[in-house]
Amino acid sequence: MSVEIIEAIKKDAIPLKHKEHFNFKALLDASKKAKYILLGESSHGTSEFYTTRAELSKTLIKDKGFSFIVVEGDWPACQQVNRYIKGYEHDYKNAREALTAFGRWPTWMWANKELIDFVEWLKVHNQGLPPEKRVGFYGMDVYSLWESMDEIIKYLEKTDAPELETAKKAFACFEPFNRDPQLYGVSGSFYRENCKEEVIQLLTELTLKKKAHTSYYEEGKLNLEVNALVTANAENYYRTMVTHDNESWNIRDRHMVEVINSIATYYGEDAKGIVWAHNTHVGDARATDMADEGLVNVGQLLREQEGNENVFIVGFGTHRGTVIAADEWGVDFERMLIPPAQSGSWEDFMHQANPHDKVLLFHKTNRAVFNKKIGHRAIGVVYHPQYEHYGNYVPSVLSERYDAFIYINSTTALEPLEVEEVVL
Repeated sequence: MSVEIIEAIKKDAIPLKHKEHFNFKALLDASKKAKYILLGESSHGTSEFYTTRAELSKTLIKDKGFSFIVVEGDWPACQQVNRYIKGYEHDYKNAREALTAFGRWPTWMWANKELIDFVEWLKVHNQGLPPEKRVGFYGMDVYSLWESMDEIIKYLEKTDAPELETAKKAFACFEPFNRDPQLYGVSGSFYRENCKEEVIQLLTELTLKKKAHTSYYEEGKLNLEVNALVTANAENYYRTMVTHDNESWNIRDRHMVEVINSIATYYGEDAKGIVWAHNTHVGDARATDMADEGLVNVGQLLREQEGNENVFIVGFGTHRGTVIAADEWGVDFERMLIPPAQSGSWEDFMHQANPHDKVLLFHKTNRAVFNKKIGHRAIGVVYHPQYEHYGNYVPSVLSERYDAFIYINSTTALEPLEVEEVVL
């Protein structure tokens, strides 16, 4: 089996670069019908994953008319970047300052030097375009419960909206938990002291009356809508994660798709979106052992919603190198060594085929060759390289999980920016 796979990689893989320039033509041709292009990463701390996704995204925006980018980040923090690149926000002098909005651990995921050039490029690209044509940058994650509630209160106060009292009631319900999601989760799960009813009432009122809302700033209605989604889904997520880890994963990924749908509706029928997230979110869960545990993810849900032909998924991987991660949740990050890929893994086969950066496209004539469930490395924000063979390899059918795979043989750790950090 391994010989057949290695030979197929040698035959079908395309060099990632040609004379130092990215070679995306075949990938762009294969994805030309897609409404959504999902760009993964096998770690949250690898420089080349960010820079490669940025260059591919620039091409998709410039040459293929993509409308927005959605990333695995908090909505309120990403809004600061969105307002900067669209010229709505003048408090930030440059992209580096705008990226300091990412204060929640792990801050390095978005507050990093690799993203500075891309954010500045987006700002320049948007200059001179009418507001409806400007490319947006948004966050789709579920963690910003309190920050999103702050934004809702601020909006309703400014617009003197009738839902203000309902929002204040919901906010007051959360106050005893001192912005600690774990404390709220334990209380809500074991003692049934939760704010579920208050949050449901708030979301219902805001949804029913959304057409009546006035917007006192650019994209205000979209901001209100998504912050309400975050509040409702985060409450459910934190309450559920204490006792049902798998179901909390599903709540989070379903929320991500809800946010993507809200953004797409805002941009209109012809909108096309780029999604940046970890392989575990964008790579179709049905092609992994996640499905055996009842887990779903963004890639699967979007394929089911839009049809496979309208969603193009690109996975990323590496054989060895360095990465930014931490050895436990909430502690300072470290520059860690990524050991050579485990023998018999997809990354190992890519390396054996030839130790060069490459793009592998999956299509009708080669999908069957790559239709084997083999270990595929996944590194999280918490990482223990010495023990990675115990749990960092996700059995995956690569040709079903992705439409294309970008392999970078040796990678380097990204460069985090220094920001004031909040650990939750």
